[in-house]
Amino acid sequence: MDILGISAFYHDSAAALLSDGEVVAAAQEERFTRKKHDPEYPIHAIRYCLEAAQISAADLNLVAFYDKPFIKFERLLQTYLSFAPAGIQSFLLAMPLWLKRKLWIRAILEEEIGYQGKILFPEHHYSHAASAFYPSPFEEAAFMTLDGVGEWTTTSFGLGQGNSLKILAEIKFPHSLGLLYSAFTYFTGFKVNSGEYKLMGLAPYGEPRYVEVIKRELIDVKEDGSFKLNLKYFNYMIGLTMTNRRFARLFGGPPRRPEGPMTQREMDLAASVQAVTEEIMLKMARHVRQKTGMKRLCLAGGVALNCVGNGKILREGPFEQIWIQPAAGDAGGALGAALYAWHRYLGKPRPADNLRDKQKASYLGPAFSDREIERYLQENHIPYRRLPPEALPREVARLIAEEKVVGWFQGRLEFGPRALGSRSILGDARSPAMQTVMNKKIKFRESFRPFAPTVLMEEAPNYFDFKGESPYMLLTAYVRDDKRKAMSRDQKKLFGLDQLKVVRSEVPAVTHVDYSARLQTVKREDNPLYYDTIKTFQELTGCPVIINTSFNVRGEPIVCTPEHAYQCFMRTQMDYLVMGSFLLDKTRQPAWQEKGDWQKEFPPD
Repeated sequence: MDILGISAFYHDSAAALLSDGEVVAAAQEERFTRKKHDPEYPIHAIRYCLEAAQISAADLNLVAFYDKPFIKFERLLQTYLSFAPAGIQSFLLAMPLWLKRKLWIRAILEEEIGYQGKILFPEHHYSHAASAFYPSPFEEAAFMTLDGVGEWTTTSFGLGQGNSLKILAEIKFPHSLGLLYSAFTYFTGFKVNSGEYKLMGLAPYGEPRYVEVIKRELIDVKEDGSFKLNLKYFNYMIGLTMTNRRFARLFGGPPRRPEGPMTQREMDLAASVQAVTEEIMLKMARHVRQKTGMKRLCLAGGVALNCVGNGKILREGPFEQIWIQPAAGDAGGALGAALYAWHRYLGKPRPADNLRDKQKASYLGPAFSDREIERYLQENHIPYRRLPPEALPREVARLIAEEKVVGWFQGRLEFGPRALGSRSILGDARSPAMQTVMNKKIKFRESFRPFAPTVLMEEAPNYFDFKGESPYMLLTAYVRDDKRKAMSRDQKKLFGLDQLKVVRSEVPAVTHVDYSARLQTVKREDNPLYYDTIKTFQELTGCPVIINTSFNVRGEPIVCTPEHAYQCFMRTQMDYLVMGSFLLDKTRQPAWQEKGDWQKEFPPD
């Protein structure tokens, strides 16, 4: 029984395929088209999934699309009519795309892949809920889904038991925590549906001085975590921007221009909306625990990518365990739709062995054999050295210990926004200079952006105030007191981006200014080669922590193929590239000849 799940036409289009209930493949369209957050129909991702399962479209038993397009269209029409004649420009831009493409899922499937069978359309937040609960290791759990908006729902919670999944309560559009956060993303000069994680990374540099203003003027938050927005400050219902002039007057001036100077105002706004978001998430979690009686919680939806809020729920909330869908945004809706079809529509039970999640460490995308990699290297006359399997971890560990930056291309591509040890750039977390070097010379991105650590799971409690697992880099933890460095009186007086100058811990390159880290723990059973490399690094240095950042540059999707990896390697100041068994030394490479203007092709995100 083969089921294809699809998400498309908003952002992060994706496809996922189940065979007899097992996740065989899943990938985002952007990884193939090289258009970051590509919203188009995911034909390349679909073709990959079919190839991975070794089937054709004719073999599919079901296709599930992640939301109900006609209900979403109804919501748009009702919203525009409610505010007419305001919003006419936005209306005229939106309607042609809906009438030509977004309403015709059946016709597109038949045209693109020749599928003529049954199509299911679960509701958007049902797809999120299914993506959160069904792959989790829990037999029963509460769930929360939080995002911008689906059809009408923006937030929901409910209960999963066995193969049963029930939404108990919802918050409806236009009241949305995700859209509130996106409004501040826009106002601070970042791109909506792309720059929210930048806002989260900026928050620790500021002071939450606007919290009371936000709660008094913008959002009314109840004790149970429910909320209502004051719509007079927002423009997203009908306009081409997220906020309006009232919003600008409230915060002392117009939005920051993209790429403009970063001021203390933006840092304080980021700190403030992050604090309000965390408060709502925590209140909601406590209410859900009270209503469901569950000890475990599953999370999905774009807001569930807020790892700081997730970490707060884990530390301060009422749940013993939480599990977060690693592709928590719309991409994960493709997987959720397929799982909904298997467990709810077909009534299939979940596996009895639920000690581990069913996400397969989220290594669900394309892989390339040594033969394929070597063919690419030879055809393009690229110098390389082949390493035997037993030598590779030691050689890479040695390079990292020498403060070399290493591109790491191994195994199956990750599903979701995080690099988890398949398409990663690796560095020495002990180096005080590495954050600046990697931000400026490798990633070409803002200096304030923190890097995440990967740590051997059994060693995580020795460096961080954390117990358990964080395989998907969706939880923050704080560096232990005994690993922190004492600060001088002058250092304590620094504020804003000047705080970057302070070495705060034994692993300064992954320690944010508030001593937090977006943590990935790794077990050998999930990724033996990656684990062995970090273990060898520990044997060489005494430190079980390395930098792990995604293998891409700013504005570009994570690399998928050997060609993508080599291009990124040559366009940056990475020192070495490891692809499969092959080690490439930058100093031995021929001069790079750029084709076209790649920086225009991948504009700032």
